This record gives sequence, C-alpha cells and structure tokens, in this order.
Amino acid sequence: MNATHADTNAPTLNTTEMRATAYDFLGAQAPPRYETIQRLGHDFRRDLWELIPRIEQLTAPLLHEDDVPAKVALAGVGEAHRRLDEIERAGLLGEFERVKRLARSVLALCDHYATLTGIAMCLVCDKPIEDDEESVPYDHGSPLGEATRAGRVHTTCANTVRRH
Repeated sequence: MNATHADTNAPTLNTTEMRATAYDFLGAQAPPRYETIQRLGHDFRRDLWELIPRIEQLTAPLLHEDDVPAKVALAGVGEAHRRLDEIERAGLLGEFERVKRLARSVLALCDHYATLTGIAMCLVCDKPIEDDEESVPYDHGSPLGEATRAGRVHTTCANTVRRH
C-alpha cells in the first residue's frame, strides 16, 4: 500500500524543476564550465537534502509491512547519502562525473517520492498527471540508452519526442 500526501503534514514537493535540471545536466554532450558544474552540484545536493527526509518519513510506516517500494526507496536514500559524501574530484571531467552521480540520485529519489505518494508523473514532460487529465500507457526505451521504462504520459505528450 502506498503512502499518500495525506500521511504527512508537509506539503507535496514540486519535483518538476528538480527533474528538469537533472535531465538537462545528464543530457549535456560536453561538460559545462567548472563554475556551472559547481553551482549545479550545490543545487543537486540541496535537492537531495530536501528529498531524503521526505522519503524517510513516507517509508517509516510501511517498513513493518515489508513494503518492497519502501525498501527500494530507502536503498536509493542510502546511495544518495554515499554520493553526498563523495569529495570534490580533481579536474573538470572528474567533477563532472561526480555531479552526474548526484543528478542521477535526484532523479531516482524523485521517482521514489512519486511512487510513495501515488503521484503519477508523465514520462515525457516530467509533470504530474492530474486526476482530471487524460493519459495513455507509455512503454519505450530511454533516449539516454537506459532500460525500458513503463508508465503513463499525458495524451498531448504521446507523440512528443523527449529533448534529453
């Protein structure tokens, strides 16, 4: 059983911007300027420190139920903590790779947050699919060459090619 927004006193996180920034960074063909990498690294760290306690709060009541999504989310939190503990890397490419790992954790924790709260996210535009909006099933490979991801998309996004 999924935890819902009603299970917490905190307002729902808006993960749309977090996702967009992380996707844009991961889709970069070449490393941006060092200052940009540093700024985005700071932003991703802030996002993770916002997501981690929310996920821990959402999973707490589910752990006694042996809830698999809750356990997977907590594994993602553990990985995010390991990535937060990484020290700055030498050189532009080293730091670029370290910040990419932070961006991947942001995306993973946004996904876990959506799963735990029952928020359906459009897999094309990364915006919530509201109850009154039409959506269709989506099951395609990722443009980043990753595994197939199943879910839903807004009807208006169904024929849209994702930009990253």
